[in-house]
Amino acid sequence: MGEFPLAYHITFGTYGTRLHGDPRGTVDRRRNRPGDPIVGPNEAWRRMEAGRESHPPIVLSAAQRVYAERAVLSICRRGRWTCEQVACRADHVHVLLSTGRDGKVVRRWLKRWLGEAMSARWPVPVGQSWWAKGGSVKWVWDAGYLERVAQYVRSQRTTA
Repeated sequence: MGEFPLAYHITFGTYGTRLHGDPRGTVDRRRNRPGDPIVGPNEAWRRMEAGRESHPPIVLSAAQRVYAERAVLSICRRGRWTCEQVACRADHVHVLLSTGRDGKVVRRWLKRWLGEAMSARWPVPVGQSWWAKGGSVKWVWDAGYLERVAQYVRSQRTTA
């Protein structure tokens, strides 16, 4: 195996749409170890988290999802990354890409550049953000896993 994986499966959410205590479950990054269960529904925790938010949640429209999927292709060219697949949902984005760069750094640039592209078309007030903090970067080391992830991301696409 080389220094970098075949690809990265990068996922990040829109602002305020996946808070701890949400019925869908979340991961508590402060206490997360492999094998730990996800955080389940907890309405009191979800309300507390919602009270800390600086602006309302961002839920992407169909037009914004289509635009974001197309913008990611351009952003990958800009970053000199190879976009294998991209899918944008109402509350999160999946990108499967290949690069000889660190995945967490790529995720930061991807979110920044996509946020800038989205704001150029749909301005958000100063201090608001399109994206939640962090996100996921999964390393894809083998061709079988690469194909499974690519198939999954394709199934999540807004555009054909």
